[in-house]
Amino acid sequence: MATLLYRLGRGALRRRRLVVALWLVVLVVAGLAAATLRGPTASNFTMPGTESQRALDLLAEQFPAASGATGTIAVKAPADGQLGTPQGQAVVQELVQQASTLPGVVGAVNPLQVGAVTPNGRYALVQVQFATGGDEVTDEQRTAYEQVGAAAKAQGWQVAPGGEVLGGEPEIGSTEALGVLVAAIVLIITFGSLVAAGMTMLNALIGVGAGMAGLFALSGAVQLTSTAPILALMLGLAVGIDYSLFITSRHRQNLLDGLSPEEAVGRAVGTAGSAVVFAGATVVIALAGLAVVNIPFLTVMGLAAAGTVTVAVLVAITLQPALLGFAGRRVLPRRLRAVATDGTAADSTAPAAETTTTEDESRFGFRWARLVTRFRVPVILVGLLGLGLLALPTPDMRLALPGAATAAVGSPARVANDLTIEGFGAGFTGRLAVVVAGDTPQATSAAVPQVTALLQRTENVLAVAPAQLSPDGRTALLGVVPKTGPTDEATETLVHNIRESVGGIRDADVLLTGVTAIGIDVSEKLSDALPVYLLLVVGLSVLLLMLVFRSLLVPIKAALGFLLTVAATFGITVAVFQQGHLADLVGLDTPGPLISFLPILLIGILFGLAMDYEVFLVSRMREDFVHGKSARKATISGMGHGARVVTAAALIMMSVFGGFVFLEDPVIKSMGFALAIGVAIDAFVVRMTIVPAVMSLLGDRAWWLPRWLNRALPNVDIEGEGLRAQIEDRTPTHV
Repeated sequence: MATLLYRLGRGALRRRRLVVALWLVVLVVAGLAAATLRGPTASNFTMPGTESQRALDLLAEQFPAASGATGTIAVKAPADGQLGTPQGQAVVQELVQQASTLPGVVGAVNPLQVGAVTPNGRYALVQVQFATGGDEVTDEQRTAYEQVGAAAKAQGWQVAPGGEVLGGEPEIGSTEALGVLVAAIVLIITFGSLVAAGMTMLNALIGVGAGMAGLFALSGAVQLTSTAPILALMLGLAVGIDYSLFITSRHRQNLLDGLSPEEAVGRAVGTAGSAVVFAGATVVIALAGLAVVNIPFLTVMGLAAAGTVTVAVLVAITLQPALLGFAGRRVLPRRLRAVATDGTAADSTAPAAETTTTEDESRFGFRWARLVTRFRVPVILVGLLGLGLLALPTPDMRLALPGAATAAVGSPARVANDLTIEGFGAGFTGRLAVVVAGDTPQATSAAVPQVTALLQRTENVLAVAPAQLSPDGRTALLGVVPKTGPTDEATETLVHNIRESVGGIRDADVLLTGVTAIGIDVSEKLSDALPVYLLLVVGLSVLLLMLVFRSLLVPIKAALGFLLTVAATFGITVAVFQQGHLADLVGLDTPGPLISFLPILLIGILFGLAMDYEVFLVSRMREDFVHGKSARKATISGMGHGARVVTAAALIMMSVFGGFVFLEDPVIKSMGFALAIGVAIDAFVVRMTIVPAVMSLLGDRAWWLPRWLNRALPNVDIEGEGLRAQIEDRTPTHV
């Protein structure tokens, strides 16, 4: 692979104008396709095969009037008892009439007629039924709905439209640009050259632009969840900058070794590019592997992010060498350009080993490696103890789908939710729906009283609404109001109790659904899939690293380090977003359960990123060990050479992910926070501290591999040993 990439890098530099032109054409075509073919994103999370989804499908088929999105308008009168006065009733009637005539609305229910009024006569709930699902409600319809009640508000009433219809796509604004700005500063400090930093950033932005445009172009044919493009943007930016950083860094070192720009970029793509391809492949495999859990929206999210990562890899190994060709030796700081053009540059085909400049072993990376290897046992113990303490909150993790209770304070959904809880209690924000379907109207009519009686006797049920019958009489819909909120553990228990109690009804199918039930079903299925996916990822990491490092213990050590990273990241995220510790620092208004797909998504992404740092650090250790250095010296050399670049790469990823913490959407906020923290723990605690300590402790045993297994495994040559041999073979022998 290294030889192939070496030729690709040199070819891209020689034909740099053509390469740049082709990528610009790709960017323009993808942008035009996105503008013309882009489809809407989905804010709901369906789960085929679950009881709640089967109930929704049944409603859509036999009870279409009840299958559309619903809205709930919370109303608060200026004083107690005012809803019982003629003036108050007139205000409510006008409000209901206005809601009924909104575009896309089937009808609205007067709360005074159905008893949706508090005993003190001050609060009421107006139910609004839309004709289509929440994802099909247009922005114009949603805006009109949010503006309902202007006349009542002018008279001192509080009117707060809410409900599932308010679900929308998270907006990307200027806050996450701060992360990109920090990444640019890190690049400038790392390279000491505006040209090198600018070209690296430009390369990454072109890649993420092409990837995102292609993703939006496909959204017309494939339904994307609203968080899928955000995740793709996060990863596309982070890995795009990092991969370009690795190649540019190696190219600069090759120039300092006296190589010509063409030879330098060829070797950079052949060596660092090989690591980029491998690292990118691990991220793509981990993200695409989300499909094995058989959850459609998660599969789409994984594939969308994998697509942007793939584009980032392609851009790094093709466009980056072309841009480096335009820059020449200007990618180096001015003070080092003379070093790159001294007498060693005359023979550009000389092996790098013969021309390498003397390493400054007083740099921090070398000093840190010597310190860690000297005190390896205490370092390992302190690292394990610290990560173990951070992981303590992990067993308390609770999962749920996002709801209005954790929306940003002041948002329409949050205002309506809080007003509903104030007047009616938390249970009214997470009502359940029971669908009774019989083969005949008589069977359904006979089953409804039985179901109603069982529901009323179930603990934690506050009220059961009268059944609504479909036009053919074969399907009935009953509303159930719990005493507790939608994310409360007692509500989860209630869902299971209801399903158990109605399971014995004969001659009719009884299914429980509703936003709350859907959230519980999705969370449980994801929780069940988590161990399977974790086992798949860990097994994959062991196998891939065994191929790369020709070792048995190094992959096991890497996998255990990954598990430590995941556990500690989960623990910190639970402590902040669920338990509320230091929540103000991340701008979190209301702590609550984590988004249900966050753990499994985090595992897939952190796995790929963890393997990035493992490869870039340990591959240099193996390279030096194979060429005769002792295990300890190879460990110090690998850390010394890789620490600066890995530190910069980790800071860039943390900056990009951290930029999304400033968004108001709690789902995106938690994703950005968890990824930033996970990268920090894995890069600085696990890979740059525990890993060298363990490698030093293992010594030569770290590189042991049974002979039969060594013969069976293919040689991927990620360090470029085959490339080095080819270069040495064609180098003229001077007599």
